[in-house]
Amino acid sequence: MDSSSDETPQLALAGGARVLRTPKRGLGRAYIDAIPFIRGKYVLMGDADCTYDFRDISGFVQQFRAGQEYIMGSRFKGYIESGAMPPLHRYFGTPLTTWILNVLYATKFSDIHCGMRGITTAALKRIELESQSWEYASEMVLKSVCLKLRTAEVPVRFLKDMQGRLSHMKRSGWLEPWKAGWINLRAMLLYGADFFLLRPGLLALGLGLLLMLPQTFGPLAIGPLTLSLYWSLLGLTFSVVGLQSFYLGCLIQVIYNYDPAASRRWLRLFRFNRAMVATGLMAAIGILLSAPIVVEYLRSGLRLNSLRLTPHFAVTGLFFLIAAFLTFSTTLVLNASTMRLRPRKRA
Repeated sequence: MDSSSDETPQLALAGGARVLRTPKRGLGRAYIDAIPFIRGKYVLMGDADCTYDFRDISGFVQQFRAGQEYIMGSRFKGYIESGAMPPLHRYFGTPLTTWILNVLYATKFSDIHCGMRGITTAALKRIELESQSWEYASEMVLKSVCLKLRTAEVPVRFLKDMQGRLSHMKRSGWLEPWKAGWINLRAMLLYGADFFLLRPGLLALGLGLLLMLPQTFGPLAIGPLTLSLYWSLLGLTFSVVGLQSFYLGCLIQVIYNYDPAASRRWLRLFRFNRAMVATGLMAAIGILLSAPIVVEYLRSGLRLNSLRLTPHFAVTGLFFLIAAFLTFSTTLVLNASTMRLRPRKRA
């Protein structure tokens, strides 16, 4: 791939290489443009600025032969020449973003920004790169995890820029590393949105129900603590937020479709007929619990302070009504999305 204005393509051609000329549209876009022209079974990619030694690829070859599909180079496990990596990148930016990715995706990478990496052609096509700029690097790592590719790391040598050459980061000013960091962090959040929704949602839902349901028929005393209507309303808040988060996480996993087993699980859970029956039952329970207090409110001349009935069971009824609507809308969106989403290419 080349979009330079120097003699790089001529030198590459003279050495027997095939050169694909592309306009300057971003680093990620260059990799996307190259995919249709790949002939081999394995792809070794990297920054062609002499900071990586492409003569030393034995580690990648060994991992490919061992059956690995995605191989990350690691500068931290290999060798970093003095002056090759700015201190901000070496001791803060790269370790921090690598740690964040490892926490979010339960991985054990040591250098997610290494510019030298290998991947099988089949896996590269399955990943379906979309990022146009720097975030392609994080997208590849994230999707390799989501698609459960067989991954490995090999140590690589990272050399400093040749004399007289300024890297893209240095040419673009002091703000560029921060912009690149944010772009990569944004990619981690977007491709891992279900991390922030599924399990946290279930946790919030469980906590909310624990606070709300025991108070359905009135205040509850636990030792010196009395759970009043305010605690019930707090439980309602947690329950609604948790249920909505969980449903959104289910939708995201189906839309991403990186794990077919997870997609099938949620589609079974939200099977249309079954979900509609559950929606009707939740709505009926909500109406039954809420109706008496509404009737009492109307009889009291639209005044709350004269109600003889406790409002606790109305709070529980309100939750069931909200849950019915959320289940109904999630079922519609999920089943409709499976009709419209293009199928992912599978090897």
